Amino acid sequence: MEPRVDPTDGRVLERNYDYAQKNVQLLSAWYDCDVPRMLELLAKHDIELSRNDRRQFGTCYRSLKRRTNY
Repeated sequence: MEPRVDPTDGRVLERNYDYAQKNVQLLSAWYDCDVPRMLELLAKHDIELSRNDRRQFGTCYRSLKRRTNY
């Protein structure tokens, strides 16, 4: 039996974000979750957003990141 991979593990999440061409909306579709939840996971693991995602979601991401660092 193969070991299961936790998709919310920071390394796995970062790799999948790269595979999704650093696109939060695409990654959230892959993970079958909404964009705010995906931003929360990325912030929790300190995974920096792409330039395009920062423009679209930067304010929300920074807010979530501050909240998760407490």
